[in-house]
Amino acid sequence: MGKGDMKSRKGKLSAGTFGKRRPHKPPVKSTGTNTKPAAKADAPK
Repeated sequence: MGKGDMKSRKGKLSAGTFGKRRPHKPPVKSTGTNTKPAAKADAPK
């Protein structure tokens, strides 16, 4: 649980590596739906 522990955050910081515990960038939050509303095509009558 110190600087030599590669599974802890402190160990990753001291070694300068990235992994599951210390990803490069935060995950992107998705809303689950499209931001643009779908265009509705009118059927010919």
